[in-house]
Amino acid sequence: MADDAVFRWVMVAGFAAVVGIIAPHRVKAGTRERLDRRKEGAFMLATLRPAGAVLWLSIIFYMINPAWMAWSAVPIPVWLRWSGAAFIVSCAALLIWTLPTLGTNLTDTVVTREHHTLVTRGPYRWVRHPFYVAMALVTMGSALIAANWFMLAAGAVVFALLALRSRVEEEQLARRFGDAYLEYKKRTGRFLPKPKR
Repeated sequence: MADDAVFRWVMVAGFAAVVGIIAPHRVKAGTRERLDRRKEGAFMLATLRPAGAVLWLSIIFYMINPAWMAWSAVPIPVWLRWSGAAFIVSCAALLIWTLPTLGTNLTDTVVTREHHTLVTRGPYRWVRHPFYVAMALVTMGSALIAANWFMLAAGAVVFALLALRSRVEEEQLARRFGDAYLEYKKRTGRFLPKPKR
């Protein structure tokens, strides 16, 4: 139980860091432009945000009181729990690199803004969805820190939905940027860099 008290504060610090990195970029990228989220499709609208809410609530519950998530705790070595902090640090570093590169193109949907640009620099030089990779890192880190199978399972569901949504997002980008996007897509990986030939 003493470990949970320590890991609770590790989780709070990691959560605060990630939110602290994302929030200013969300505010800076915000416009009064109305985006048609229906282009994500009914399935995505009905599943992704609720699944994300379940994931974030499980993390928040753990931060408030680890005992609330004890029903889904798993016994793992303390060193493995500490490795979760490395995942969250990696997430923070990737977000610090990704979000300024994305700039005002940042949205919470697959729909592009009126003045959207095709971003191919920074981490986008190698992967098309580094923000989604960062979310996978923070989820894995949180599940390890909390030693919690439910967080891992909820995170896997969210990432699977993001992977599905990324295909719709790429269709939207191909429609918007045409051959420039298709060429970019050929030379980059979706979530991991493409191996050099």
